Amino acid sequence: MAFLGRLTRQLSKRFNPLVPGSSARSISFNLTDEQKEIQETTYKFAVEEVVPTAAHYDETGDYPWEVLQKAFDLGLMNTTIPQEYGGLGLSLLEACIVQEEVGFGCTGIATAMGGNSLAESPVIIAGGHELKKKYLGRMTEELLIAAYGVTEPSAGSDVASIKTSSRKVGDEYVINGGKMWITNCGHANWFFVFTRSDPDPKCPAAKAFTAFVVDADAPGVTVGRKEWNMGQRASDTRGVTFDDVVVSKDNIVGEAGGGFKVAMKCFDKTRPTVGAMSLGLARRALDEASKYSIERKTMGKPIFLHQAVNFMLADMAMRYELAKLAVWRSCADYDEGRRNTYYASIGKLYGAIAANKNASDAVQVFGGNGFNKDYPVEKLMRDAKIF
Repeated sequence: MAFLGRLTRQLSKRFNPLVPGSSARSISFNLTDEQKEIQETTYKFAVEEVVPTAAHYDETGDYPWEVLQKAFDLGLMNTTIPQEYGGLGLSLLEACIVQEEVGFGCTGIATAMGGNSLAESPVIIAGGHELKKKYLGRMTEELLIAAYGVTEPSAGSDVASIKTSSRKVGDEYVINGGKMWITNCGHANWFFVFTRSDPDPKCPAAKAFTAFVVDADAPGVTVGRKEWNMGQRASDTRGVTFDDVVVSKDNIVGEAGGGFKVAMKCFDKTRPTVGAMSLGLARRALDEASKYSIERKTMGKPIFLHQAVNFMLADMAMRYELAKLAVWRSCADYDEGRRNTYYASIGKLYGAIAANKNASDAVQVFGGNGFNKDYPVEKLMRDAKIF
């Protein structure tokens, strides 16, 4: 135990150094009035607009344009775009509050909504003023979709292994390669694209990659077919290829050769939002199981009075609350200017564990009905797996 304590302190120190000049942490779990309003507005939207339509989009695989338009009109999309470029400039915690509530309704629709923020994050973090003005500004004027293009058939989390290349030709770059499993791919107005700009395999990752914004209608961009996934079918997932796509040097995100650092910084901001979606699903599973356990009776009493079911519900509640603590801690660190890699990673991972186990337990509480599509928990179990 002493060893584990020392290891935890060392890791925390390694991944959460205080930013010079930052203030000491003030611990509070209370939301401000504005944050409560964001939470209540988003929950109302989820219950009234997302929950009633989720089964339809799951069944058909249609892209949820009508729901996204309503979300856009309410200000629930593109939430972290700075006010300077027409956005709300919400904090990471506030963005995660939105993601959790929409995820409560349907994580597929939440993924379609959150895909925009994923693509926008590197531009917000590292893009120049003109690039932000051009590509972030348009996202706040009308409902447009953006996509984050990093994953490839042979490289996902292993970002340093990507093969899509960019070659400098004068003041332009030529991009060749392909991406896979790209959210919002079929409806994107533009892509964030991560490329290898130095072909030398010995070149260190910190200098070998360059990131770009690429217009979806640029010559040479070809979008693949929609993938029919186990769950989250409201989210449009496809591959995209780049065949001699010419991009201006003005579309570089950050600096030439500095793309790897941009990607790593992005993970600190985007992992908590994925964790927040998991929270929404974990909470929905608990909610559905709790309601069903009150209605369903066996041996002359509601099944929640049976100790086996009661223990299961208690475990579901604990998982949700503990995952939420990690996600919120990562948000607090980020919003207060501290590096949050440690807790962002914990929140994303444990959120995934909570979502999957809670969904599985909810199916168990529902018994045979949980195995049937007429009940909501089988969809939760399918949707949770991607986390």
